[in-house]
Amino acid sequence: MNTQRFAGKVMVVTGAAQGIGRAVALRAAAEGGKVLFVDRADFVAEVAAEAGDADTAAFVADLETYEGAAAALAFAVRRFGGIDILVNGVGGAIRMRPFAEFEPAQIDAEIRRSLMPTLYACHAVLPHLLERGGGTIVNVSSNATRGIRRVPYSAAKGGVNAITQSLAMEYAEHNIRVVATAPGGTDAPPRRIPRNTAGDSEQEKVWMSDAVKQVTDSTFFKRYGSIDEQVAPILFLASDEAGYITGTVLPVAGGDTG
Repeated sequence: MNTQRFAGKVMVVTGAAQGIGRAVALRAAAEGGKVLFVDRADFVAEVAAEAGDADTAAFVADLETYEGAAAALAFAVRRFGGIDILVNGVGGAIRMRPFAEFEPAQIDAEIRRSLMPTLYACHAVLPHLLERGGGTIVNVSSNATRGIRRVPYSAAKGGVNAITQSLAMEYAEHNIRVVATAPGGTDAPPRRIPRNTAGDSEQEKVWMSDAVKQVTDSTFFKRYGSIDEQVAPILFLASDEAGYITGTVLPVAGGDTG
């Protein structure tokens, strides 16, 4: 196994302060990559420092705005001289509730959180990849395009899948691969910033339990995956080992294809 798959490569990882994004960025740095850790949480710099002697940097940006996405990618070019790989890790359901119970503003918030950062970052990175002569985009989608209690999130991740497939077709002639993983339920350490900063009501906790049961029951293994089980496919798709794979959305959900 090549344990330095990203030597000489510049990778930008969004959502790198917590969860899957954090683990992806740290492992890519351990495998020789020059990695920019991007998040709107200011403690992203602490996370980047965990990479030790690896060549890393951190950038604080709100990727729910186009300006934030563009600024992060421009910083990567200034800091490392270019970009080879973008991993879009921002996203996550804010609330779990039946669709009829969502307020219009809550629907908008779910779309902003789980679709727009990927759409904006894909657009903003293209000039840099074209200048580089090619590159790779890995989008972290979800198998929850089919699931209960999170219809707006499902719609957002369905959009991520569509971005992946259409962008791959459009930019293959420019040597740009676009791929995605579709994680299922994943055991992760407690978040330093919760998904819903307003907190869940007692009823929302019940609805969350409904969703957790559905996710678990839908897998062949009847369990959640681990962070490592999500990171490995993301980094495989990001690496040259996957050089003939593009437009693919790979389910990583214990047999549940979503």
